[in-house]
Amino acid sequence: MLRKIPLFLLGILLISVTSCSTAKKASASKKGAVASAKPKKKPKKGAIQPYSKVITKDAKSDEGLFTVHELDDKYFYEIPDSLFNREMLMVTRIAKTASGLGFGGGKQNTQVLRWEKNKKQVLLRVVSHSVVAADSLPVHEAVVNSNFEPILYAFPIKAFSKDSLNTVIEVTPLFSKDVKALGIPAFRRRQYKITRLDDSRSYIDKLKSYPLNIETRHIKTYNAGAPPSNNSVGSISVEMSNSMILLPKEPMKRRHFDERVGWFTSGQVDYGLKAQKSETVTFLDRWRLEVKDEDLAKFKRGELVEPKKQIVYYIDRATPEEWKPYIKQGIEDWQVAFEAAGFKNAIIAKDPPTAEEDPDWSPEDVRYSVVRYLASPIPNANGPHVSDPRSGEILESDINWYHNVMSLLRNWFFIQTAAINPDAQTLEFKDEVMGRLIRFVSAHEVGHTLGLPHNMGSSVAYTVENLRSAEFTKKYGTAPSIMDYARFNYVAQPGDEGVALMPNIGPYDKYAISWGYRPILNATTAKDEKKTLDTWILDKAGDPMYRFGAQQRDVVDPSSQTEDLGSDAMKASDYGIKNLQRIVPNLIKWTAEDGKNYDDLDTMYGQVLSQYNRYMGHVSSNIGGVYQHNKTYDQEGAVYTHVDKADQKRALKFINEQLFETPEWLLDENIFNKTKSFGITDRIRATQVRTLNRVLSLGRLSRVMENETLNGNDAYTILNMMKDLRNGIWSELRAGKTIDAYRRNLQRAHIDRLSYLMTAESPNVPARFRSRVTPLNTSQSDLRAVVRAELNTLKRSVRSAIGRTSNQMSKIHLQDALERINLILDPK
Repeated sequence: MLRKIPLFLLGILLISVTSCSTAKKASASKKGAVASAKPKKKPKKGAIQPYSKVITKDAKSDEGLFTVHELDDKYFYEIPDSLFNREMLMVTRIAKTASGLGFGGGKQNTQVLRWEKNKKQVLLRVVSHSVVAADSLPVHEAVVNSNFEPILYAFPIKAFSKDSLNTVIEVTPLFSKDVKALGIPAFRRRQYKITRLDDSRSYIDKLKSYPLNIETRHIKTYNAGAPPSNNSVGSISVEMSNSMILLPKEPMKRRHFDERVGWFTSGQVDYGLKAQKSETVTFLDRWRLEVKDEDLAKFKRGELVEPKKQIVYYIDRATPEEWKPYIKQGIEDWQVAFEAAGFKNAIIAKDPPTAEEDPDWSPEDVRYSVVRYLASPIPNANGPHVSDPRSGEILESDINWYHNVMSLLRNWFFIQTAAINPDAQTLEFKDEVMGRLIRFVSAHEVGHTLGLPHNMGSSVAYTVENLRSAEFTKKYGTAPSIMDYARFNYVAQPGDEGVALMPNIGPYDKYAISWGYRPILNATTAKDEKKTLDTWILDKAGDPMYRFGAQQRDVVDPSSQTEDLGSDAMKASDYGIKNLQRIVPNLIKWTAEDGKNYDDLDTMYGQVLSQYNRYMGHVSSNIGGVYQHNKTYDQEGAVYTHVDKADQKRALKFINEQLFETPEWLLDENIFNKTKSFGITDRIRATQVRTLNRVLSLGRLSRVMENETLNGNDAYTILNMMKDLRNGIWSELRAGKTIDAYRRNLQRAHIDRLSYLMTAESPNVPARFRSRVTPLNTSQSDLRAVVRAELNTLKRSVRSAIGRTSNQMSKIHLQDALERINLILDPK
C-alpha cells in the first residue's frame, strides 16, 4: 500500500506523525514547569511536626525531670511517657516582691498536678486529695464523680521524639500569661485592686530542670489601682517562683494526728471508712525516717541506729561566715530529740559545694534543704516545708533567714535581760553573744521544719521561782519546749547569778519528736499504730512538762500565751516590771555612741513600752480565762476549766496598781527631751487604753457572765469585776484628790468603752473562725443592763466628787465626765 501512496502524501503523513510526538513532549514539559512553580504545602496549623522541626540544633536543652528546651524566647517541655499521670506538687512562692507586698519566699499556693495526654493535646489537671475513698470500694465511683479534676491548662502537642516515647509541648504561655493559680493569689488582687496582667512587662526569667523537680522564675507585672508602694507606677511587679516536684510513687506510711501532741498536719475526708458519716483523717507532716533492714535487730534491742536517709540542711553560701557555725549548731541541737526516737545522726548541717566543686548545685533543687540567707530588712526568720498531701511526708524545707532578724534578737535580749546581764547592756553585742541568739532562733525554726508548731502552753510548766534558780534553769532552760515563745528570762533578778537566759531543746521537744518519728515496727498500717501512740501519751499525761498548748489569736486560755514565762503571770510580770524599772534610768548610757543621734534611744524606749504591754496582756488574759487541757474518754477530768476566782481578782488588782495608777517610772524627762517634741502623754494613754479595752472586750465579758451562770458564787462575777475596775480607775473620787492628765485620759477612755458596750452589736464571725471567738448576743444578754447600772453608779459618784474637788482642772474634767455619761444614758 505504501508503494501506492503518492510521495507528496507520504511526506505529509510523516510530518504529521513527527509533529504529534513533539507536541506531546512539549505539553508534558510545560506541565512539569507549572508543577515545579507551585509552592510546597504548609503543615496545617496545630499539626504535629517532626521533632527536628520543633527542637532545632539552636535549642538550649536542660535534662532533668522533663527535658526543658529554650529556643527563641520560647520554652518547651519534653515529657517522657513514664511521667504522664504521675502526681506532682506545684508550690508557688513570691521570690522577690515589691515593698509592702509580703516577703521573698512567702508561699502563695500549693496544688497537686497531673500531666495527661488527650488526643493531640496534653492536659494539666489539678488533683485534689481532700476527699477520698479506697478504689476497691463502691463509694469510690461516687467520690470520683463528685471531684472531677479541673484542667489548669491545655497544650497542643508540638512533636514526638524519634522513638515516640517523649512528647513535646510549648509551656511559654503557662508562665507568661495570667494563670491565676501560678501568680498572685486572689486576696492580694482584691487588696491592691489588681485589674489585669500587663503582658508587655511580664516574662519568663529562667526555667531549670532537676532530677526530681522543675523550677521556674517569671516576672509578673499587674496593673493595680492601690499598689502597696511606688504608687506613681500604677502597677505591681513581682518575681514568682514555681516549683514542680515529682511525688513518690509509693506514699510513706502515715501517722495519725492527736491534738494532745502539737504537730503540723495534712488531712482528708474519707468516705470509705466504716463510720456512719464522712470522717476527716488527719495525719502528721514529717520526714521519712526509716530503719535500715540490716539495723532492725539493733533497733529492737534499743540501740541507736542511723536512718536510711538523713535529714540534711545546707547553709546558704550567702550566709556571713561568722554566723554559719551557730546556725549549724541550732540545726544539730535536734540530735538529742531524734536520739529519743531511736536514731543517731538523723539530722546534720553541711556547707554546700563550691561553684568549682559542683557548678550544677542549686538551693532550688528539691533534693536539698537549705537555710537561705536573705538580704532583707524584715526582722524575722521562718521555717516552711513542702509535704506530700497523700501521706504528710516532708519532701524538702528551706528556712528563710532574713538579715534583720539580728535587730529583733538584739531588742528582745536587751529589754528582757539587760537588768541582770552585762552582755546585753549595749546595742552592739559581741559575736559570741549574737551567735548564741542566732543558734536559739535556728533551732526554733528547724523545729518547725520537722513538723512542730508553736507550743505556747509549755512555759507555764515552771514556777516563777524555778526561773530564778541557776541549778534548775541550767538543766531545763526557761521552758520545756524551744517551740514556745518563751524568749529570754525576764523573771531573773539581780543576784540570781548563773541563771539560764533562754530555752534549749527541752523535755517536751524530745517527747514530741519521739512520738512523731519513732518507728513502730509491729504496725503495718497507721491504724495499727494508734494503741501504741495513745500509750505514749498516757505515760506523760498530767505532767505539765509534756503538755501542748496551741497558739491562740484571741487568748481564751491564759496558760497558752506568747512571750510569757512561768506558772503565775502576776508574779512573773511583777518581776519583769522591776527589771524594766532598772533599765529605763540606764537607757541613755546603754544606747550612747558619740556622733550618733538619739534614734536608738527612742527605739529602745519603745521596746520598753512594748514589753510592759506584753506583761499587761499576760495578766489581763486571766480575767474571764478558761484553761484547756485536751483529753480523751479514757482520761479523767474536764477539758475546760475557768480560771480561779481569786486569780482573776488578783489579775485586775495588778492592772489597777501597775498600769492604771500612773506609771511614774516611765516618765523620764531626760529621755523625752531627746527623742520627742510631742506625743509622750498619748503613748501612755494608748498603753493604758489597750489593756482597758482588752479587759472590757465582748468575748471576755461573755465568759465572765457564763462562769457566774455555771458556778455562782465560786465565780468572779460581772458586777464585782466592774466594781473593782471602776474603783481602780476612779479612785480619786472618794477623797476629792487631784486627777493628773494621764488619769483624766484613762477615765474618759473608760466612759468611752462603756458607751461602746451600750451599743455594740454581736460580731458577724465567718464560719471558719467561730470556734475561736467567744459568742455574745449583746442585745439579749445581761451585758447592756450591767453597763447601764455601772454608768448610773459612776454618774452618782462623779456628781458627788465635783463638790469635794478643789483642783480646777480636775473639777472641769468631772463636769465634762458627767455630761458624757448623761449623753450615753439619754442620747436625746
